[in-house]
Amino acid sequence: MNKTLSNFILIVFLSLFFINCANRGTPGGGPKDETPPNIIKSVPENYSTNFTGNEIRVYFDEYVKIKDLQKQLIISPPMTTQPEVTPLGGASKYITIKIHDTLQPNTTYAFNFGNSIADNNEGNPYPYYRYVLSTGDYIDSLSVNGIIVDALKKQPETFVSVSLYEIDSTFSDSIVYKETPRYITNTLDSLTTFSIENIKEGTYMLMALKDNNGDNKFQQKTDQIAFYKDFIEVPTDSLYTLKLFSEALDFNSTRPKLLSGEKIAFGYEGDYEGMAINILSETPPDFEYRVTKDPKTDSLNYWYKPRLEVDSLLFKVIHPTLEKDHTVRISKQERDSLTIEASPSGDIRYEEPLRISGSTPFVSIDTSKIKLIDKDSTQIEFTTDFDTITNTYAFNFDKKEDNAYNLQIFPEAFVDFFDNKNDTLNYYVSTRKASDYGYARFTLVNATYPLIIQLTDQNGNVAFEQFIENAAPVDFSNLSPSVYQIRVIHDTNGNRKYDSGSYLKKIQPERVSHFKEIEIRADWGISETLQFTSE
Repeated sequence: MNKTLSNFILIVFLSLFFINCANRGTPGGGPKDETPPNIIKSVPENYSTNFTGNEIRVYFDEYVKIKDLQKQLIISPPMTTQPEVTPLGGASKYITIKIHDTLQPNTTYAFNFGNSIADNNEGNPYPYYRYVLSTGDYIDSLSVNGIIVDALKKQPETFVSVSLYEIDSTFSDSIVYKETPRYITNTLDSLTTFSIENIKEGTYMLMALKDNNGDNKFQQKTDQIAFYKDFIEVPTDSLYTLKLFSEALDFNSTRPKLLSGEKIAFGYEGDYEGMAINILSETPPDFEYRVTKDPKTDSLNYWYKPRLEVDSLLFKVIHPTLEKDHTVRISKQERDSLTIEASPSGDIRYEEPLRISGSTPFVSIDTSKIKLIDKDSTQIEFTTDFDTITNTYAFNFDKKEDNAYNLQIFPEAFVDFFDNKNDTLNYYVSTRKASDYGYARFTLVNATYPLIIQLTDQNGNVAFEQFIENAAPVDFSNLSPSVYQIRVIHDTNGNRKYDSGSYLKKIQPERVSHFKEIEIRADWGISETLQFTSE
């Protein structure tokens, strides 16, 4: 072997040796850095007084970045023009707050950054950083503390704003729709408690918003609201509970529209109960109309005949809270054809009717052209109930376990508003074995009646409910196996439904009690005691 080749082999060997040693020395890269950044200094210093500038800088011991600032940054009192905070989209060893608003004199301002400031490498947040300054010669130091609960659900929403409005000569109840609050904080993404800090002594209205558009004003259509029943005096040692709820929308009639031949949709907001649609235009002696609820939208469908040779029709919508005139443009269009649907399909519960709904208003039913038979071809007796607003017939009949039923609808059993008739139809449903279901019995202690007991899924959707007026064990039979949440509505006015609150009327939502979840198994029963306490 010559000398050159020997040197080459030696170099390769030494290179492999050092690479191998280096790999053995750093197997995992060391422990992950979980230390948040530290603040070195602030200019001006935190909790400075007599502030007259328009820029603040906060210096850190490492590079930081800002994330989710729009949700996390809460400024109290709110500013009309939001300050400019940098860096956004990059990293720096300091953050800058440039103030573009005119600050109020003798006022303490707090910048609550939440968890928006984090180190650039690992994303470790500087938790709940708060910068405070005063345009006067002292820092306001009082606070208001409390907890947020949801009026109906077990857990409240996240990122709830909690505010104080000062009670002075300019205060009115409508202020929450028009003005930003004097002081504000936010529960952010993990807290149900709140603390509004750096408040001056005074009298305030305490309220909270799930503020979906971030303008710090109440929008009835989109926001949830909570308010304390009385004005509060600061300083205070009280712990306040705010119950967040969605208001029932005030009724409003929206612009109607011709959807098809002789079918006009009258949209609405709020509760349509008590809504009437009156035609103001001149109509012929044989004019007829029907009104049905659209199953998919917040609108009532107004059907009429005969066809009118006009360019427009005038209507008045009348509601207990509103009267409104509308003009509807009319054109020649095809009428809707009659289609019929049944629900449920597949399994049917023992106590559940079979419902037949039409796409156009029913005007008559001939039950002699309808037959209901079971799996043994035995004819089953039935009765019907007709709901005109939903345009649905409910077929009621006795059901046996583990059976199958066929509803046979022969031609012309149904006639609709436009004299359309059905063809032959068949609908099939079946019952399950009794052993496929479970049951629950509830014993109520210290209850005040009436109550609505609901079994819901994990998302709060009602699966079963009962209205209870008197003290007695409450039985839920034929429950599908599942895990249920127990929710009890204290139905104060006895109207058999949950009533939300009203800010302007100063009405709190009806009280709701939650209990531990239960698991229902097939062919099995459970017994639970529901112990009530005074609120």
